[in-house]
Parts: sequence; C-alpha cells; structure tokens
Amino acid sequence: MNLFTYLATEPQLLFLFVGILGLIIGSFLNVVIYRLPIMMERQWHQQCAKILNVSVKIPTDPFNLNQPRSHCPHCGHTLKVWENIPIISYIWQRGQCTTCHKSISPRYPLIEIASAILALFTTWHFGIGWPLIGALIFTWALLAASMIDYDHQYLLDDITLPLLWLGLLCNLFGLYTDIESSLIGAMAGYLSLWTVFWLYKIITGKEGMGQGDFKLLALLGAWMGWQVLPVIILLSSLVGTSVGLTLIIMRNHDKDVPIPFGPYLAGAGWINLLWGQQLIETYYLWTYP
Repeated sequence: MNLFTYLATEPQLLFLFVGILGLIIGSFLNVVIYRLPIMMERQWHQQCAKILNVSVKIPTDPFNLNQPRSHCPHCGHTLKVWENIPIISYIWQRGQCTTCHKSISPRYPLIEIASAILALFTTWHFGIGWPLIGALIFTWALLAASMIDYDHQYLLDDITLPLLWLGLLCNLFGLYTDIESSLIGAMAGYLSLWTVFWLYKIITGKEGMGQGDFKLLALLGAWMGWQVLPVIILLSSLVGTSVGLTLIIMRNHDKDVPIPFGPYLAGAGWINLLWGQQLIETYYLWTYP
C-alpha cells in the first residue's frame, strides 16, 4: 500500500500530515519571501554594471535560499534546530531571540499558520490525488508571490512563469480544465491587463499597474481556464478598490503611492480554484438573469 492509498483511507491522518507539511512549507516560504528579492536585486545590479561597463561594489558573501543559515535579524545569532521549529519555537521563545532577547516579528508564525490553513482548505476541497498536489504547489507559490509583491511591489518571474507553465502542464491531463481553455486563459489573462495598462498609460501618461500582474493573471487563466477570468478580475478589483480607499481615508495613504494589486489577484485566483464553478454560475446569474 503506497502513501496515497493509505492517506486516502485515513482522512484524519491526511489532514494531520498536510497541516504539519503546511507549517514546514510556511517556514520555508518565509525564507523565500525575504531572500529571493534580495537575490534578484543582486543579479540585476550585476547585469546593469556589466551593461554599463561600470564598477559596482556587490556583496560577495554567499546569499541564497540555503546560505547563510537562518539567524536573528538583530544580533546575527544562528538559529539552532530547536529554535527553528514552526510555531512551537516562537511560542517557546515568547517571540524573542534567545541571545539578545529582542522581539521577533509575528509575521513569521503568521505566514506559517496561513500556509497550513490554506493547505487544509485545499485538501478538504480536492481530497487525495494529483489535483491536490498541483493545487498545494499553486497555493504556496501564490502566498509567496503575494507577500513579495506586498513588500516590494513587484512579482518575480522566478515564481509566476514556472507556475504558468505548470498550470498548462497539469491541464494537458485535464486536472483543472481542458487544455484549450487553459491556453486561451493564459493568452486572455495576459492580453486583458496588457490592454488596460496601455490604454491607461495613453490616457493619463502614468503606469497604472506593474507588468508582473499581466503574468499573474495569465497563470491564473492557465490553471483554471478563460471562463474564470471575469470573476477573478471583478473580485480582485472590488477588494483592491475597497482596501485602497480604506487606506487613503483611514490612514492618510498617499493616493499617488501605488498599492500592489498582485495579492488581490492571487487571493481571487485561489478562491476560484476551490469555488470557481459556483462563482461563475452566480456571476452569470447576476449578469444574465
């Protein structure tokens, strides 16, 4: 009996397994969210220096997803294995570094918890099988991309493009939709926001969104088909507009400072992956009563 078959017969163990895995992946996502943008920026600096033929001082110390080891951002204390256990270590250490006793951001355990909760919802919807594996990868990648966009206001090709191709690959086998809908969804997702971007720029002379949003909507179309795109755009726009207005009114947010749209697209896409058919039926019911 393989692991799939065993977990299919023991739903409690399946949810326990996915919950623990979600916490572990969430811990890894914290590393990705913090380090991947820095890694990309270093590469960009190197490329720009080479093109411009100028000398730029770039750090030469190893910096990737493996090195250096996780450490305290305040004193540099390298975390021991027992200090790096998702959730448990944070609670045991009372949210402080064991060496300098300065506070550790609660964001780290919150992302671990979010990773586990989203994984559990995904498992509850799909059950054991290949669609679940693809959906978990989709979920965790969107979580990382959303947080990076929130922090830096750009969506990295290193996440969006592989995820787009993975969506097309999954739908070669019809895991989430047929391949025709998947291909059209990828093209329509990209071109729809690309068109809006250029129309807005021609009219106002400003860029209304980042070009990473084009690729993000393209990958959502590749995973779920062109049929879900109107619902994703509508849902993400409503939430994004509401949050934006709230920030401007309640927190005196400068209206000229851009608000990342990626997290809203990603959230709407994840919701549609789980409940897309119901949303589409509701959308067309409201549109064509």
